Amino acid sequence: MHIHILGICGTFMGGVAVLAKAAGHRVTGCDANVYPPMSTQLEEQGIAVYEGYGAEQLELRPDLWVIGNVVTRGNPLMEAILDRGDRYVSGPQWLAENVLAGKWVLAVAGTHGKTTTTSMLAWILEYAGRRPGFLIGGVPQNFGVSARHSEGGLFVIEADEYDTAFFDKRSKFVHYRPRTAILNNLEYDHADIFPDLAAIETQFHHLVRTVPASGRIVVNAREPALERVLARGCWSEVVRFGTPEGWSSGEVDDEGFEVLEAGRPVGRVCWTLTGAHNRDNALAAIAAAQHVGVPPALAVEALAQFRNVKRRMELRGTVNGISVYDDFAHHPTAIRTTVDGLRQRVGNGRILAVLEPRSNTMKLGVMKDALPDSLREADRVYCYTQGLGWDAAAALAPLGERARCTEDLAELVELVAGEARPGDYILVMSNGGFGGVHDKLLARLGRA
Repeated sequence: MHIHILGICGTFMGGVAVLAKAAGHRVTGCDANVYPPMSTQLEEQGIAVYEGYGAEQLELRPDLWVIGNVVTRGNPLMEAILDRGDRYVSGPQWLAENVLAGKWVLAVAGTHGKTTTTSMLAWILEYAGRRPGFLIGGVPQNFGVSARHSEGGLFVIEADEYDTAFFDKRSKFVHYRPRTAILNNLEYDHADIFPDLAAIETQFHHLVRTVPASGRIVVNAREPALERVLARGCWSEVVRFGTPEGWSSGEVDDEGFEVLEAGRPVGRVCWTLTGAHNRDNALAAIAAAQHVGVPPALAVEALAQFRNVKRRMELRGTVNGISVYDDFAHHPTAIRTTVDGLRQRVGNGRILAVLEPRSNTMKLGVMKDALPDSLREADRVYCYTQGLGWDAAAALAPLGERARCTEDLAELVELVAGEARPGDYILVMSNGGFGGVHDKLLARLGRA
């Protein structure tokens, strides 16, 4: 079957493309914005990608059009598909019917940490010899690809609460029907589609309703919103982390942390990852893997060899003693945990935070007032304001002279490079390509 995917360069749809190709389908696609790492992955898979959404792509005459949630009414190709009466389906529905059906699905949901936790869980199962299939919203470095067809009965998936398509406004994860579900955390996000936190809680409730009685739900015990979700109805085993009664962290040092189950030590994770959020991610992954028969001691052993996801505190390069990191953080809570985690690692070293408020929620300015606190541990803050509909300088005013704002990318690079000195850490945070600012910074620092 020939499948043509609209919005193929998104992390989810790019993964769907890889899975479809592995299943023996001919796969092509199109997108308006093509940039690494997904564009590189698709090229390596031999998947042809067309720039834009021109109606002339109708001439490809695929058997099925798979529609990403970036596609809206008015899109010229989508309108042409509708006019001709061709078959089309959403990415999550295609995935559910063609990949997940009959599998033991392990789904990782939550506002933050989904990609990292999904990668940890997939790696634990791989290390245990279970050879899971997976679909992850990033490229885990233990695997080198964001998606892999299942070679056994297990499939690990990053379960996103964003809507499915313009013709299906349910959250994507409602399609997945997991037997094991991780609920990492729950905060207000995606202000472009959800009016409030209660609306997101309803979607999480819909997810919980699909977990069978023999299933397991692994829940962050410190999240009131998740407790409200469970209170609306739960028919499965609930295992909590972040509490002494469930899974928790014991002794923590620079080389790792002790893992406790109901207060009893089960092993020690030795790794270089930073921050309490990553310890929580690990606890959730260990508890989920236990549900499919992986002993916690083996899971702990696996995590010692875990390599993080690309664009999660990824070191892009060091020039003249100045390190440039790339991170996907784009929500104030994620920004705070990322900056705080780097602070724990570098001690008194200077952190220069470079931020692009690019997500739909951030562009709307819904959470602008939370930004100063999320960046409190940074020594300097640089905000790229291109396309923002709110005053970033005013929002960051509580940071005083530490914060600088500009809508000019070249000026931003000069400001950061002009301030940086040997021993500094430049932390770039964006959920997009950010105009290749990482390479631009490294090149400019090399000319200093």
